[in-house]
Amino acid sequence: MLNPADPAFAARLAAQLPDGTLRQPEPRHLEEPRGRWTGQGGLLALPRSTDEVQTILRACAEARVGVLPWGGGTGLVGGQIMPDGPAPVILSLERMAAIRHIWPDENALEVEAGATLQSVQDAASSAGRLFPLSLASEGTARIGGVLATNAGGIGVLRYGNARDLTLGVEAVLADGTVIGGLKRLRKDNTGYDLRHLLIGAEGTLGIITAATLRMVPRPAVSVTAMLVVDSPAAALRLLTLAQSRVPGMVSAFELIAKRGFDFLAEKMPEVANPFATAPDWCVLIELGLPSVFEAEEVMASLYAEADEAGLVRDGVIAASEQQRQSLWRIRESIPEANRLIGSVSSHDISLPLSAVPDFIRAADAALAAMGDFRVNCFGHLGDGNLHYNVFPGPGRSRKDHEHERDAIKACVHDLVHAMGGSVSAEHGVGRLKVPDLEKYGDPGKLAAMRAIKAALDPLGILNPGAVLRG
Repeated sequence: MLNPADPAFAARLAAQLPDGTLRQPEPRHLEEPRGRWTGQGGLLALPRSTDEVQTILRACAEARVGVLPWGGGTGLVGGQIMPDGPAPVILSLERMAAIRHIWPDENALEVEAGATLQSVQDAASSAGRLFPLSLASEGTARIGGVLATNAGGIGVLRYGNARDLTLGVEAVLADGTVIGGLKRLRKDNTGYDLRHLLIGAEGTLGIITAATLRMVPRPAVSVTAMLVVDSPAAALRLLTLAQSRVPGMVSAFELIAKRGFDFLAEKMPEVANPFATAPDWCVLIELGLPSVFEAEEVMASLYAEADEAGLVRDGVIAASEQQRQSLWRIRESIPEANRLIGSVSSHDISLPLSAVPDFIRAADAALAAMGDFRVNCFGHLGDGNLHYNVFPGPGRSRKDHEHERDAIKACVHDLVHAMGGSVSAEHGVGRLKVPDLEKYGDPGKLAAMRAIKAALDPLGILNPGAVLRG
């Protein structure tokens, strides 16, 4: 049983920390982007160093007070919000935001967990390199949260998830033990890889305080295009063609449905549509190439070959950086347009690539049989990650369908599971998907996860109720 972070505990902890480290939580620490929960917190801790994080966790373990890690507040599954139970210490590392070191020749940099993703990208750029993890929330999302959720984004196809871009992590365990794993080695087979255990654990096994990250050389030239396809199946064949023509150089491959254009026209008409009529399906493709290539010629050649194969019907190739940004603005604005419409149920799913077209057909048909819904299916087709979101019909709101939300989610997730997919592709489990993990998770894996949690956090103080039920 946990205890609340009450005034008596706050006074004891304050005596061990510099002035100004503790304060009352602000409203932003008690909210989440989709507005489904309101959190609580007895105390906000803003440490400036790993030593101070260690002091906080030791005190919380001694008093059996829960610790709620809070990064940038951008998580979409409630991992940063604790709506009930004894009021925890909300632990924010926003004051630990330093870029500690950059080694350009090694393609590595060391950063504190409170650094925003944007600041890490900027630091890499200043060194003539690229940190290729890119998210819509990169100006707010912090590296600690990005690693804790193993975030994905638009570059996974070429560069991998956050896990694949991390060489080492420094972390503090529940009892205050510090793991100093900031080596920048590509090879280190000295026992269990705790780095990969902590990445994706959503703060339930330890608090990541710093990380050594992998940079990559910037592509010398790049080109972006939006190409119209007849179907998701044609989009997959186009992806195969692109990867065979320029192996390893397809940086992004995003699927966009007509519904995305419709929602933009309804809620964000300032976002320009490059087509006179919104296509049923299109892909946003970006190639990053060595200097020996003429980027636009490569894309034009790819389009011509795809057209001859019957894979594309129309397209726009960006001829300037402004045009490139305009194309990307469409993709990056779709989540905001979705939010303004208000989804009944949103799904962050992944599937084997070959199963994607069948899933979309089957899910669309199943939902049509359930009622008058609008589906906006879009996402990172190159890595099999779809955002399959269900919205009310015209003239209705999500409140009108709240009673159907669980049935809709079960319909979609049952189908994903039956096709060998995952009901959590890149957003994590948080609190929202704990029942889904219990329903669809492999029993042996769940038993191992519970054993690891019991070993590293026997009192259950780290992010109580997230990932695994308390």
